[in-house]
Amino acid sequence: MTKTKEASNREIFISRVVDAPQERVWKALSDPKQLDAWWGPDGFRNKTSEFSFKPGGLWKHVMIGPDGAEYPNTTQFLDIAPPNRIVYAVAGGKKGERGISFQMTWTLKNLGGKTEVSIHHVFEKPEDRDFVVKVHGAIKGGEQTLARLDAHVAESKISGGKPSTPGFELRLERVIDAPLKRVWRAWADPEQLKKWFAPRPLTLSVDKMDFRSGGGFAMAMVFPDGKRHDFSGIYREVAPQSRIVWTGEFPGDPKDNIRTEISFEDVGGRTKINVVQTFAVLTLINEQATQGARQGWTMTLDQLTEICLA
Repeated sequence: MTKTKEASNREIFISRVVDAPQERVWKALSDPKQLDAWWGPDGFRNKTSEFSFKPGGLWKHVMIGPDGAEYPNTTQFLDIAPPNRIVYAVAGGKKGERGISFQMTWTLKNLGGKTEVSIHHVFEKPEDRDFVVKVHGAIKGGEQTLARLDAHVAESKISGGKPSTPGFELRLERVIDAPLKRVWRAWADPEQLKKWFAPRPLTLSVDKMDFRSGGGFAMAMVFPDGKRHDFSGIYREVAPQSRIVWTGEFPGDPKDNIRTEISFEDVGGRTKINVVQTFAVLTLINEQATQGARQGWTMTLDQLTEICLA
């Protein structure tokens, strides 16, 4: 859970306990490729052009919002104390609009396999703090950023940071003659998801759906005789109208054994969807599911198309 507290009218303090050891969290903060993968609020992505991780070194990057707006940032590292603390001087803002400068400190506390991560912003003037909070939603953005970090380091924990060949991989592409906003809503709204995310005659039971980066879910495919095929997991990334990534497992399988990536693209008023699903290892529990995966996904995407065109 992310915690935010008031320190003064020039400060913002946000903290979260993430499910990864301190060394892994430190790497996520000190590797520009990893930073580009998780830095920023939900729906944002990053492009780093310069990164010199040393006192006095610069990190130049552009944050790109879900609407395509660009937020150029120039950050100077003031102090680096591995693996406990990083102090930055930050200057940035939305392109073509007012920019803000402030000092930011990231602090990591080892909790024995988990890590308490704290962000402390200090602004020169109270009005600067008020501006980023009211105009840019800095507090909510900071909370979402820590949630994305948590999801990222948890995912790194699964893979061990090493490429591997999955036991099963499925790739599908579908173009739906409906606008991107409509298609996205069919994935994001649990009531709509129930209508199509199970190949007939099965139905979908949504027991939990916290649709955000780091949120959990628990669902089941229900057969006509009432038999349930349960599955659960965590949304690793939710970038509105752009990308959904989740990991999960069937009961009795290794945790996070199944990884699913869905990308969305507007193609002239229509929507292109790409699905990539992998099973890290094949087991007696999931072997039958992988054998019918292509047919099941094809039927499911047919049903999604029907819903979006209705």
